[in-house]
Amino acid sequence: MTDFATTVPDDRLWVVCLCAEWCGACREYRPLFEQVAREHPEFRFAWVDIEDHADIADDFDVETFPTILIADDAGTRFLGPLLPHAETLARLLDALQPAQALVPEVATLLGALQREPLTFSVR
Repeated sequence: MTDFATTVPDDRLWVVCLCAEWCGACREYRPLFEQVAREHPEFRFAWVDIEDHADIADDFDVETFPTILIADDAGTRFLGPLLPHAETLARLLDALQPAQALVPEVATLLGALQREPLTFSVR
């Protein structure tokens, strides 16, 4: 039996929340982020704790939570802090701009997400 999830490439954009477990706003935002994930199956969603995964998140120098990254192998569509509201994220996803060149820290993070998607999966 073939595992469809591992044999078919998934070229959907990643929507990644860079957060920290100690951050109250992040903890409150997670259920809303998961709601948006359920409503937008055309994207892949991931939750990355910047302390638990410092090896792939340190280069982002996150100062404001939550910080959202939207990217794929073609480049970055968005990287920055975002108000922790489901409606704000949904509007952003509906109005994405063309990709900008992929920078090394985004490439590193996307590589980790590709290798271990279940570690970061949101649904």
